[in-house]
Amino acid sequence: MTYCIAATLEEGLVLVSDSRTNAGVDNVSSYGKMHAFDTVPDRKLVLLSAGNLATTQAVLEQLHRDKQKEADINLNNVECLSSAAAYLGKTSLEKQQQHNNAKGQSAFDPSASFILAGQVGDENPGAYMVYPEGNSITTSHNTPFLQIGEIKYGKPVLDRFMSPDRSLDEAARCCLISMDSTIRSNVSVGPPVELLIYRKDSFSLAEYYCFQDDDKYMLNLRRIWEDKLQEAFAQLPELDNRFSKPLSEKL
Repeated sequence: MTYCIAATLEEGLVLVSDSRTNAGVDNVSSYGKMHAFDTVPDRKLVLLSAGNLATTQAVLEQLHRDKQKEADINLNNVECLSSAAAYLGKTSLEKQQQHNNAKGQSAFDPSASFILAGQVGDENPGAYMVYPEGNSITTSHNTPFLQIGEIKYGKPVLDRFMSPDRSLDEAARCCLISMDSTIRSNVSVGPPVELLIYRKDSFSLAEYYCFQDDDKYMLNLRRIWEDKLQEAFAQLPELDNRFSKPLSEKL
């Protein structure tokens, strides 16, 4: 399993992903889920992936191959981010169908989900989530983030604190807390944790971080978050027994 987040802010983008692909008792393996593309200067594109590893690798290889061969549609010539998402969805669907048609693969699930984020030309930075079926959605003012993979444990933090007017630094910390909450609750999500901050119109991917499990910053972030949660919990109002009643009254 995996967990990836893309947040769209007024200042740019924040992308976070884990690296776990397998978490069996005696077989824990890792594979990066954040992939950057070397494109023409007027764009920067980053792909986050979740799902079947064979499919995601096949899709990545096809995207790189189309770009190198200057295919009619490739990441260097799409007009906008939505067109890039449509192209990605079509490629993903083709690769999944190829796996489905392979003999002896009856128990094989080739499905994969992606988040394509970045900026093309003068348009605002954005992010699109591409479903296994090939269709896609983007962020909105009310929901400025996208998630793929094991989303449920980290979503409450994003719902409470993420908004388009957050600074990139605040959004990055929020996404890291969301990731840490997921890692704590689900062994199938794990480090290294990758973080990328993209500033609007910079066309630069220079602000990249990779946090190992014993990284001092992540350990400190986790400790402070847990301490503050404990403080908040201790300050919650006690139940007022004046309003209690026997359960039999409900019957």
